[in-house]
Amino acid sequence: MSDDAATEADAVDTDDPAAVLDSLFATIKQRQDELPEDSYTASLFTHEKGDNEVLEKLGEEATEVILAAKDDDLDDLQYESADFVYHLLVLFAMKGLDVDDLRDELESRF
Repeated sequence: MSDDAATEADAVDTDDPAAVLDSLFATIKQRQDELPEDSYTASLFTHEKGDNEVLEKLGEEATEVILAAKDDDLDDLQYESADFVYHLLVLFAMKGLDVDDLRDELESRF
C-alpha cells in the first residue's frame, strides 16, 4: 500500500473496518483532486498509461495474492490483499465509483 494512504489511515479508528475503508477511499479521492507531486496515489491518476497502470497493478497484486495463498503464507496473503484492495479502490475512484457502490453490490448478494 502506498505511504501516503497508509499515513492517512493511521488516524482512523481501526476497530471499525468500515471507517478504515472509508478513510482510505477519502484519502484516494483527496489525492485524485489535489494531485500532490510526492504522492504515489496521485501518480496513478496522472500516469501516461492512464487506467492501464492501475489495471496492471491489480493484475500484479492478484497474482501475489494467489501465490501467497498457494504457499500458505498468511502474513503475505494479508499484505498483498491490502495492496489489491488499495489498487481496486483507486480504480473505483477513476471510474466514478466509491466504497458505497462496493458495499451495495456485496449487500445485494445476501
